[in-house]
Formats: sequence, C-alpha cells, structure tokens
Amino acid sequence: MKTITSTEDLAAFCSEAATAPYVTVDTEFLRERTYYSKLCLIQLAYPGQGDENAVLVDPLAGNLSLEPLLQLFRNTDVVKVFHAARQDLEIFFIDHGVIPDPLFDTQVAAMVCGFGEQVGYETLVKRIAKQGLDKSSRFTDWSRRPLTDAQKKYALADVTHLRVIYEYLAAELERTGRARWVAEELGVLTDPETYITRPEDAWQRVKTRSSSPRFLALVRELAAFREDYAQSRNIPRNRVFKDDALTELASTKPVTMEDLGRSRLLLREARKGPIAEGILAAIKAGLECPKEELPKPDTSKDQLQVNPALADLLRVLLKARTEASGVAARLIAPAADLDAMAAGLRDVKALTGWRREVFGEDALRLCEGRIGLAVKGRDVEVIEI
Repeated sequence: MKTITSTEDLAAFCSEAATAPYVTVDTEFLRERTYYSKLCLIQLAYPGQGDENAVLVDPLAGNLSLEPLLQLFRNTDVVKVFHAARQDLEIFFIDHGVIPDPLFDTQVAAMVCGFGEQVGYETLVKRIAKQGLDKSSRFTDWSRRPLTDAQKKYALADVTHLRVIYEYLAAELERTGRARWVAEELGVLTDPETYITRPEDAWQRVKTRSSSPRFLALVRELAAFREDYAQSRNIPRNRVFKDDALTELASTKPVTMEDLGRSRLLLREARKGPIAEGILAAIKAGLECPKEELPKPDTSKDQLQVNPALADLLRVLLKARTEASGVAARLIAPAADLDAMAAGLRDVKALTGWRREVFGEDALRLCEGRIGLAVKGRDVEVIEI
C-alpha cells in the first residue's frame, strides 16, 4: 500500500491517472471540533486489479502540494468517481475552489439503477463487487500519524472496490438509457452554491414553532451572528450556542448580561465575552428591525387544500411506477410533492426532467381526470378516459 507524501510522487501518479478513462476518489477527514472539515487522507485509484494503481495521499505531509491532483480534477478527459460525494466535494471547493469535472457519484447512479434510496457503499460492495468490508477503522482518528495498516487497508478499499462498482453502474446506465437521469441529479453537487453558507441565510435552517415576523427577525440575527462567529473561528456552530438556545433567546429577548445569565439553555462560555456581546447586539438588531424588512414566513403550504382522494390515487400510481422502474418512490416523488399536486400546485420536482417521464406526465393526466387506474391481478394499470 503506497502512501504519497511528496508533490513529485503525487504529480507522477496523477500523470499516469490522466491517461485512464476514470479515477476513483475518496477522503478521510475530521469535523467534530471544527466548522470546516480537516482533510486527513485522500484515496485514489485508476483501472486495475486489487491494490494495483491505487494510492493513499497524505495531505498532512508538510511539503506536499495538492496542485497535481487539482489539475487532474480539472482534466475533462478523466471521469472523477466518488460515492456520496457531497462532503468530499465541499472540502475541495472550500479549500481549493475546485469541483471535479466530469463527476460521477455511484450513490446517485445506484439509486436510478434500482438499488434503493441513498444506498450505502458497503451494500454496493457486497451486491456488485461481491466482497466484504472491514469497518473496524471507520471511526478512527485520521489525523494521527503514523496510520496503522488496518487504517490504510480500510481506506484503500474505498477506492479499489469503487472501480468495479463504477464500471457496473456505468454499463447499466448505458443499457437502460438512464445516464441523463444521473446527470440531472448531479446538478446540485456540481453547483458551487451548494457549498457556500451565507450567515444571512442561516436562519432558514432553524426549526421554529412561531412564524411571527418579529420573532423570525430575532432568529435571523442570532443565526447570522452564530454562523459568522463559527466560520471566523473555525468552530462548530453548536459550540457557539445550539438551536434550542437560539430559539429560547429569540423568545426571552435578553437585553443585558444579567438577562443572559437567566437562560436555561445557553452554554456557560456564551454568557460572557464576545459571544454574549454578539447575542445582545443581535437581539437589539432584531428588535429594531423596520417592519418592511422583517422576514416573511412562507405560509403557502399551510393554506394548501389537499384533495385526499386524489392524493391517495397519486400514491397508488407512484407505487406502480416505482415497481416498473425499480427506482425508490421517495426519489421520484416525496409525499410533499404528491400532496402539493393533489392541492393543485404544479411547481414540484416530480414534474420535471426524468421524473416527469417516469411518473409526472401520468400524474398530471390523473389530476386532470384524463386517465383512471385499474387493478388487474397484482398490477395497477392506466386506463384512458
């Protein structure tokens, strides 16, 4: 098992990989104590058998530059293959401003090839590569050196078996004509906006029970302060204060340090110093926010008049299309999309792209009363009206 610790060796490997049709990629990282992921190991492989043409790259080696790898990521002649790529891509985008192109995500491909929703790597290794995985090193500290042989073996398996999985899924997509489906699903992963977290938008991820505009303004200011503080110091946002403390602060509206001291949920470190000052400033900004600048809660879904009978029929149709296509029902159309359609809305994902072909077109016809459903034996069939 070769471990690369120099730029020269990395450049040599990437030069060889650049002649291959694809390279498989995985990473090991830590994020428990930081806002941003700390990259600890990179695994790479191109076509070969076993550990052949597979290496570990140690980004913690002092003199190693990742530029040869970044050049490979930019090389559009080589497909970059990941499994569940989002966190890996976030690291390379945040640290280096690069998103590998072209990209192939075996988790996405497996979903449209009938392996279920968010299928795990271990499952694909068993079902496609016919191999088992030793998971004993999964939760080890990847920042510690030297790495053990068990860690290296575990890490390398994440890219060696991935070659078999990729080749199988790529062939299956070609056979079924579903490569375009995968390309549509990868749009989010290849969009830089996916990996940018703006403090002013952080409040939209906080679950609240109240939709009062003034309350939401306080949540917005507190969430923005927390996100900015966590980013600037590279610490997890929950280390600043947790969501339950945030909503408590938005409810109690403390204006003095003494008020902060009465909080039941605020961490001790947040009751003094720059965090406490930031909280009070955020509360002040939220209370003083002009009415015309208050957040406007989205109440459209609260006002939906769902036709329950139609929603049930859509579920029956979806089940039939799921069985016919082999694609997980929630991937085609989550329950929220079905209810929205049964309430007359049409701006839903289930009515776009490949989903429209598989389910959406017939779903629209069902909603408009142009088709019916009939049961024949164990099958559900569409009947023209």
